[in-house]
Amino acid sequence: MESTRGSAGAAVRGTSPLRQEITLRVSGGEIQGDLGLPSRARGTVIFAHGSGSGRGSPRNQRVARELEEVGLGTLLLDLLTREEAEIDAVTGRYRFDIPRLAERLTASVDALSSRPETAGTAVGIYGASTGGAAALMAAAARPDAVRAVVLRGARSDLAGPAIRRVRAPTLFLVGELDPEVHAMNAASLSDLESTKRLVVIRGAGHLFEEPGALEEVARQTRSWFLKYFPPRPPQERRP
Repeated sequence: MESTRGSAGAAVRGTSPLRQEITLRVSGGEIQGDLGLPSRARGTVIFAHGSGSGRGSPRNQRVARELEEVGLGTLLLDLLTREEAEIDAVTGRYRFDIPRLAERLTASVDALSSRPETAGTAVGIYGASTGGAAALMAAAARPDAVRAVVLRGARSDLAGPAIRRVRAPTLFLVGELDPEVHAMNAASLSDLESTKRLVVIRGAGHLFEEPGALEEVARQTRSWFLKYFPPRPPQERRP
């Protein structure tokens, strides 16, 4: 376990990524996602949001931009269909349905492996809050495809026994002022048999809204994926 204070890091600026909205057919309907692919991306990180949030989450979008600047693709997903999201906004019915969310994440892993622009490249998952539990379950379901996982303030306790089947290197990021989730993550760490690390962001709460906290989350996240993703493919030479 490591403790670190939030601080802004220097970003490596790259070319603007190719952006497109994608639709995935899943059990129960369709879900939408925003795919951002820098030129010759080293791989793509799928973002799994927390309860009551979606692909428009400003925190996830901020981290995604940091990843794109160092040559990593991003896929920000709405894990619920439009109809489910409308129901959930009133009743909270689906936000803790972790198996449903994990199934959608697993489908997105499969989709990336079949798309021409991402096939054959690395896949990682970044999960926040309840999305962290779904990320662990999806990584367990696709151990040969998911190369690395980062969890921010994750409800890892909701992943159940699937956590023991995770093979991807997994980074836990938790706020110093979030003792309940810290305890959950520490317990999950002992259940993981893969490469693992727990980093406590000093002065940060559950939402990492404190000055410098989210910048430190982004720095830790990009370092983890860059460490475990293969090198950028060589640029093709024109004859």
